Amino acid sequence: MEQATAAPTPAAPLPARDLTTLLETIGARDGRLVHLERTPARPARHADWPSWADPALVAALAASGIPRPWTHQAQAADSLHTGHHTVIATGTGSGKSLAAWLPAVSDILSAQRAAHAEGTSHRISAHGRRPTALYLAPTKALAADQAAALDRLSARIEAVQAGTASASRPILRSSTCDGDTPLPERDWARAHADIVLTNPDFLHFSLLPGHERWARFLRSLRYVVVDECHAYRGVLGAHVALVLRRLLRLARRLSPDSPGPTVLAASATAAEPALTAARLIGAPPADVVAITDDGAPAGERALALWQPALIDPWGADPAVAAAVPDPDAGTPGAPAPPSPRRSATAEASEVLVDLLSAGAQALVFVRSRRSAEIVAEHARRILTRSGPPLADLADAVAAYRGGYLPEERRALETDLRQGRLRALATTNALELGIDVTGLDAVLIAGWPGTRVSLGQQAGRAGRAGSPGVAVLIASDNPLDAYLVHHPEDVLTAPEATVFDPVNPYVLAPHLCAAASEAPLREADLALFGLPDESLLADLAERGALRRRPAGWFWNAALPGRPQDLTTLRGDGPPEVPIVESASGTVIGTAPGASADSSLHAGAVYMHQGRAYLVEELTEEAAIVTPRLAVGYRTRARERSSVRILAERSAETWGDGLTWSLGSVEVTSQVTGYNKLALPRMEVVSQHTLDMPERVLPTAAVWWTIPLEACEAVGVVPARLPGALHGAEHASIGILPLLATCDRWDIGGLSTALHPQTMRPTVFVHDGAAGGAGFAERGHRAGARWLEATLDVVAQCRCATGCPSCIQSPKCGNNNEPLDKAGAIALLRLLAQAARSARSAPHAP
Repeated sequence: MEQATAAPTPAAPLPARDLTTLLETIGARDGRLVHLERTPARPARHADWPSWADPALVAALAASGIPRPWTHQAQAADSLHTGHHTVIATGTGSGKSLAAWLPAVSDILSAQRAAHAEGTSHRISAHGRRPTALYLAPTKALAADQAAALDRLSARIEAVQAGTASASRPILRSSTCDGDTPLPERDWARAHADIVLTNPDFLHFSLLPGHERWARFLRSLRYVVVDECHAYRGVLGAHVALVLRRLLRLARRLSPDSPGPTVLAASATAAEPALTAARLIGAPPADVVAITDDGAPAGERALALWQPALIDPWGADPAVAAAVPDPDAGTPGAPAPPSPRRSATAEASEVLVDLLSAGAQALVFVRSRRSAEIVAEHARRILTRSGPPLADLADAVAAYRGGYLPEERRALETDLRQGRLRALATTNALELGIDVTGLDAVLIAGWPGTRVSLGQQAGRAGRAGSPGVAVLIASDNPLDAYLVHHPEDVLTAPEATVFDPVNPYVLAPHLCAAASEAPLREADLALFGLPDESLLADLAERGALRRRPAGWFWNAALPGRPQDLTTLRGDGPPEVPIVESASGTVIGTAPGASADSSLHAGAVYMHQGRAYLVEELTEEAAIVTPRLAVGYRTRARERSSVRILAERSAETWGDGLTWSLGSVEVTSQVTGYNKLALPRMEVVSQHTLDMPERVLPTAAVWWTIPLEACEAVGVVPARLPGALHGAEHASIGILPLLATCDRWDIGGLSTALHPQTMRPTVFVHDGAAGGAGFAERGHRAGARWLEATLDVVAQCRCATGCPSCIQSPKCGNNNEPLDKAGAIALLRLLAQAARSARSAPHAP
């Protein structure tokens, strides 16, 4: 058994109050509640069990409290059972997984009964003919959660059958397989499992390259369940789409007489679900059935849009000062300018205490690991200072984030489910469908990046038909400021999921992997989105593939496996273990891509309220030492440059303004760090670091303005760097509204004279190798993007720039120089030129 940390004693619930009324009351102070959207309760709509559903399964579900399925569950299950690829896109907590298990488990049990009736159930061949199902989750935690649910269902099926006189009592065998699964358990799964629950990484690195050992399972594969498929966007989505296509291709090769597996994709409510699912599996959209009419009950919901009050940045509120700058709006490398508003994390901490005092159980979603630590610590401090009975709740508040060890996270999940924890401050690690029920409220500190994520996070409140409230608290950045004052953009239909499976940086290594699993043939070109054989020929010219009469083969003379040419979750450095120097104990992990800026020598690292000082960062680990009291925090400084590799599209607007899209190379380097004294986060010293350069080939959109055009609108050369810099920051802040990305997925650079364009230039680039489609979407939305950016900056009430308009939480240059008036002038010039070009008769 795992040794879990001691859980706090369950807090006695305080008198219940109307949480919506509470929010209206406290939100009226300083005009913080900008908008309140109420959604009425919705009754359940039920359907009958399909005629093909196995009776033992139906009885087991009834014993579990599911006497009848909801309409969307029955529709999706029936579509899947009849052989149609299906996507079910309904709300959080609507029981989407039942739509998959109903046909899969029914077929598995029915096949065993048929074999028993034929007298062949004891034969190995009969076992090999039993249908199998593969469940794919984006995280190990979600797969483990579903495995536990299947185990409970299997036990109920056995209990139901124990009370019958039938000699045939089929059993359901399931197994979880991931990178941590011991080899004997993998062997058992290959030989016996009816259902395997895993993640895309295990599929890519283990199951597909070892497909010969999985032949029994793959040959009988009838159903593939892709849970939380909306999570697969950007580069990760492209990788997963190609892994799924490799899986389906192999299954069809191993069982050529069958139509191949049928896929159920389970998604949050999203735009174009059929198109998204079709792109994931490489099928025509017409071949995918979309089930979107949600028959699950829902309690009354309220969504509040909330903007923290304006403050005196040099005021005396220590709780506010300690949280400035807002970690939700920044990453290591961000500056610490005075904020005109309370930070989203400080605001979330105090609203959380108000909700806890009303007896609510809540989650606080934050935008960074550091923010989870700060919100939990701040809330505990407020509760402790409040005295009894609120002080008794201090131990019932904790942080939950990536980087904790698995056993620590599982203990926190259990404590939340069982009520011992009343609140968790969490990153999006709890956004996906792990079974966390009974929550009354959700606070979302900072725009989560997409309306899909907003719906998923807000949907954690009021699950199982109960009422719930959610609060979106704006961080001090242009996008959040825009959204809380434009509820129509928050409440409109969710975005489409964007990913590009034909991105050559992503596709090439998957073609190599596929060729090693089975030779690539002409019929495979369409499956992988290839218009011709040119990419295969290029790989052959580079020595990766060999062409033979039977197809394209992986060059087995090369060292290593082709599956190791790429990782699904980014081609950057691997996770960095964080090791306590005295004991050698691993206390957590951090993303390798951000290790230079967050775990450099001299950095302060926080873990559940405890401070550690980083002694050394190597390729293997970060070595840290605990410190009882550290009176400062650290923030890295970076520099970057952009080199244009190829221009794919270029437009000329007006008097020589250009709007371009193409391939670029971004070079970045951490050059030092600042120490910031608590509580006011003032820079007290600067330190130099000698860190390696990081080079990123990617896609970018960029615009140039002739110097004379800048001077014509009053932006003389001395003002130009600040004006361009401000326009760049604001553009990056608004692009996520149009490109279905997170501002951390993109970056930018501005320069008064770029060595290639020889003009004032602003770049906005994708943050992933090869690009993720975000710059391309921004390029297509040129006029709308520029107009929205201009609107935010021009309407901001500040005089010279603030985090709500042209200051950026990501800036590596301390937000200097910045010129708000100059940025407005340049953005207005660009927006007018874009409108004119769009309305011209010759415009595309």
